[in-house]
Amino acid sequence: MKFEKVNQLLDEKSLDAVIVLSQYNRRYLSGFTGSSGALIISRDKKFLVTDFRYIEQATDQASAFEIVKHSKPILDEIRTLIETYGYKSIGFEGDLITYQQHQNLFSNHYELVNVAGEVERIRMIKEPHEIEIIQKAADIADATFDYILQVTKPGMTEMQVNNLMEMKMRELGATGSSFDTIVASGVRGALPHGVASDKVIQTGEMITFDYGAIYNGYISDITRTIAVGDPSEEMVKIYNIVLESQMKALNEITMGMSGVEADKIARDVIESYGYGENFGHSLGHGIGLEVHEGPMLSSKSPHVLEENMCVTLEPGIYVDGLGGVRIEDDVLVTKNGLKRFTHSTKDLIIL
Repeated sequence: MKFEKVNQLLDEKSLDAVIVLSQYNRRYLSGFTGSSGALIISRDKKFLVTDFRYIEQATDQASAFEIVKHSKPILDEIRTLIETYGYKSIGFEGDLITYQQHQNLFSNHYELVNVAGEVERIRMIKEPHEIEIIQKAADIADATFDYILQVTKPGMTEMQVNNLMEMKMRELGATGSSFDTIVASGVRGALPHGVASDKVIQTGEMITFDYGAIYNGYISDITRTIAVGDPSEEMVKIYNIVLESQMKALNEITMGMSGVEADKIARDVIESYGYGENFGHSLGHGIGLEVHEGPMLSSKSPHVLEENMCVTLEPGIYVDGLGGVRIEDDVLVTKNGLKRFTHSTKDLIIL
């Protein structure tokens, strides 16, 4: 299916071939997980160019591709293949090739077409095996949340909790964390990206955990906010508003809806309570091989939700000097609405 879509891209852009340098696009199209390489794909040829370190790995992982070992600079090898097979109209990822590389690689003999974002667009629709892997990554995140609740105590630092979370995810089969884990307690909860620090967790504070697991290259991304000891009335109120916003989004977002419309469903709830200025980020984003990929659910999103897209729903309220709350699930877009990957409880937990 993915190669049919690449062929459609070649037809739409009137291309003889496309060069793929992005490590995520390279892995998606070929299965190759090495750190260095390039793909050249035409209607009847598929090349994976890499160096001697990865020949055996590439042969094993990228069975649909002809493996080409380069001993000279990789762009020179790409140019040789282009010349050998007579490709004239060539697509390239303009966001990854520098001006100097462009000048070195191409000459006036070629018609060059920037296809930046096109493979990423194909990646937005997940295939069944990708959905299964994302579910496993989400299962690891859920199990880690259960563990967090058992180990988090006042007097621990955010970093101590973070380290225990990281170890637990690996114990459960993750190869790493999806991004720098956020453990933000008390007033630091007002920092949407407040990664774990040496701050000591105090009784009466709320803690936001935003984290995810990498499993077989794919990621999960979940956020839960809990309290350690009784939180203030305002923080409980904020929690309930964010939960109402997120649940409304879960229940009302449907396939065919624009990212703008989806974002508005959740944002309207928060604005109705007077906290609109405290929700400064988008409702969500796509997940897959990258933690932030299309489609976007935001007030400026160009995307329309399609079946088998995988996205996050993560409304939040952040008040300087007080704290913050975010609640996030990973979901699959289906013909019958949204299906959750993540199932950790969203009741306000007070440890």
